[in-house]
Amino acid sequence: MEKIKELVGKANILLEALPYIKKFSNNIMVVKIGGEPMIDEELKNNIALDIILMKYVGINVVVIHGGGKQISNLMHKLGKKAVFINGLRVTDKETMEITEMVLTGMINKDLVGVINKHGGEAVGISGRDGNLIESIKKINEHSKEDLGFVGEINKINPKIIKTLIEHGFIPVISPVSVGPNGEAFNINADTAAGSVAAALNAEKLIILSDVRGIYKDIENPDSFMPTITLKEVRELIKANIIQKGMLPKVNACIQGLQNGVGKAHIIDGKISHSLLLELFTEAGVGTEIILER
Repeated sequence: MEKIKELVGKANILLEALPYIKKFSNNIMVVKIGGEPMIDEELKNNIALDIILMKYVGINVVVIHGGGKQISNLMHKLGKKAVFINGLRVTDKETMEITEMVLTGMINKDLVGVINKHGGEAVGISGRDGNLIESIKKINEHSKEDLGFVGEINKINPKIIKTLIEHGFIPVISPVSVGPNGEAFNINADTAAGSVAAALNAEKLIILSDVRGIYKDIENPDSFMPTITLKEVRELIKANIIQKGMLPKVNACIQGLQNGVGKAHIIDGKISHSLLLELFTEAGVGTEIILER
């Protein structure tokens, strides 16, 4: 009898997911992976399984990944010090070579390999492929110091992504962009995810991070906000409640929502199968950002 109850419980979980599967089938969702889930092998495997399940129920998943910690680690091994100005990595020519090697040559191919190992069909590309992400040199607004090869996105050419989706592949994108003269620029992965989601008119932009989501008071766990509007987000930014590492994530969500993305989510990638829980359950596990209530 206990076994039957357990099986009925599993059936109820599937039934709860059914309306969401029907709603999201054939839509595009952009998933940005960063932080601990990029390093922890178990988390990475769980995320890969979530992505594959999403694909099998008809969702067209586009993945964008970060890799700041891995870049800094390799720089340290090579005897090169990582320098940041207002949260932006100063990227000279050698640092850019290291950055592209880590993001495109190592992390991207590793993530593709994990997805494919579990039965997916992922293809790794960078923002330079097909001129997917075009950028210009970023000017540091807070300092006169030169940031080097740090880019600011000025155009997304999503043709290569659409081609991969049409042929049943899961695009996995490294956030390295192409400059006016074909040179590589380092760009923020959250910003890239927001821009790509907007260019694809994605149903959702989902940012996996090391935090649960947005709080009214970062010191009070009970102030967690499962749903928040753009107006409320802007108020929290103005009050300096949303700041530091959360700011580019929230700004990416704002950018997406203002340019055709249906909804944006910030969720804790350290929770096992957080993608599935956020998408296919009533409660969800993170913060959902919407245009208005």
